[in-house]
Amino acid sequence: MVELSKKISKLVGKTNAEYGLITEGDKVLVGFSGGKDSTTLLHSLNHLKRVAPYDFEFKAVTVTYGMGEQVQFLADHCKEHGIEHEIIDTQIYELAGEKIRKNSSFCSFFSRMRRGYLYSTALEQGYNKLALGHHLDDAMESFFMNFLYNGALRSMPPVYKAENGLEVIRPLIFCRERQLRAFADSNEIMVIGDEACPAMRFDIKMPHARQSTKELLEKMEEENPQMFISMKAAFKNIQTSTFFDKEMLDRD
Repeated sequence: MVELSKKISKLVGKTNAEYGLITEGDKVLVGFSGGKDSTTLLHSLNHLKRVAPYDFEFKAVTVTYGMGEQVQFLADHCKEHGIEHEIIDTQIYELAGEKIRKNSSFCSFFSRMRRGYLYSTALEQGYNKLALGHHLDDAMESFFMNFLYNGALRSMPPVYKAENGLEVIRPLIFCRERQLRAFADSNEIMVIGDEACPAMRFDIKMPHARQSTKELLEKMEEENPQMFISMKAAFKNIQTSTFFDKEMLDRD
């Protein structure tokens, strides 16, 4: 049996209670890539299912890209821990070669396609929520990337409703990436890393914006160790009238 740290279980429980991510009778589909994030998410929900005063069900789904990935060990891991699991084989990799120009950066293409399969699977099988393994570092990186490169103040909410009516939840959104890495390491769980990214097999420009943003945040946190704590508080203290959006200005 894996050991989930009290810190992670407490953060997941607090996030779930604050935002009502999972409630009585929910059917939750979990995107399970086999990385440290989704693996931690899977065991966090398994723990929550054991201790929560309400009933819900969840299933892990692994979407392959059609590159000959070896994912049987993920199915074996789920079976070992009593977690329902399904593998969905796709031809996303082949489709990418046809649809995307040479030397273009297209990690987002793979992400959108995989998300699409998760959406359709959830709806077809009667799941009302989709759980993703994004964490606080992801949210901060997303915010700074949008701020510095896209001219937008935007991040990753704990929960949102997709256009198809499916509710997407992020139970790990208050956890730090290093906590998830420590969970996998301390339990000696084999996880899939960046080497499984299909973009690695194409002649493309890798996404420099994300790596540059990650390095910037690391440097900022070295100078201000409380930065992530402050930023998390700021994400709940948004004063829209102090920006330039004329619809939000306080003129009364």
